[in-house]
Amino acid sequence: MRIALICVGRMKAGPERELFDRYFKRLSQSARGVGISGVDLREIDASHARRPEDRREEEASAIAGAAPAGAVLVALDERGVSPSSPEWAADIGRARDGSRPAYVVVVGGPDGLSDSLRAKAERIVSFGAMTWPHQLVRAMACEQLYRAITILSGHPYHRG
Repeated sequence: MRIALICVGRMKAGPERELFDRYFKRLSQSARGVGISGVDLREIDASHARRPEDRREEEASAIAGAAPAGAVLVALDERGVSPSSPEWAADIGRARDGSRPAYVVVVGGPDGLSDSLRAKAERIVSFGAMTWPHQLVRAMACEQLYRAITILSGHPYHRG
């Protein structure tokens, strides 16, 4: 199984990018130790449609096209559930043990995710009810994926 982070938009240089890169590197280096064959980042161009609904649908189509068939699709959305880190790690472990080809985490664009994409998602996860900048959400998602891998491997990084 692979882990993929599919994000709308491109990450700019700066401290958020540096933080993301740090955790992405850790995640990539640790993944094989728990049976994850690799980690991918796929950046989807933001839509330039005039209406927010049309932007969300265009981006949803691009996200769906970038996700491997049979993957577990996890949408990050403030209306989702807020699992604990061990609960998220267990979900990744179940996907791996169930021979799913990929575990895909989706970060939408500034207008959020379309209803159609949320309906396709097997999980909708929230980092809380607050709205976070997309660049920060990417770093947070990557850190939580890295944390999940350390939990699955028994590494002491997660002390919660």
